[in-house]
Amino acid sequence: MNEHVTIRLQSTVTSKGQTTIPKELRDALGIKEGTPLRWKLENGVLTVRAKTKRLEDFIPMVPPIGRHVTIEEMNEAVLEEAADRFRRKTAR
Repeated sequence: MNEHVTIRLQSTVTSKGQTTIPKELRDALGIKEGTPLRWKLENGVLTVRAKTKRLEDFIPMVPPIGRHVTIEEMNEAVLEEAADRFRRKTAR
């Protein structure tokens, strides 16, 4: 999306605190069902960012160093580290 384009749209908030992101914005930002949104309130300004990129999207930008690792191997390493941290935390 061209970051210099200005789109001004309006939505309302329901009694449950929910709102609908206008279709034009969803399309422009690539927001689909399940897309995480990050909300930030700073000095009275609300910013909402859609996390539409995945780690895999950046792989072509990084030159390979050493052997190639599969996504499954990365997931396994992350799970092992999380389990180790959990064991250390609960052992106290």
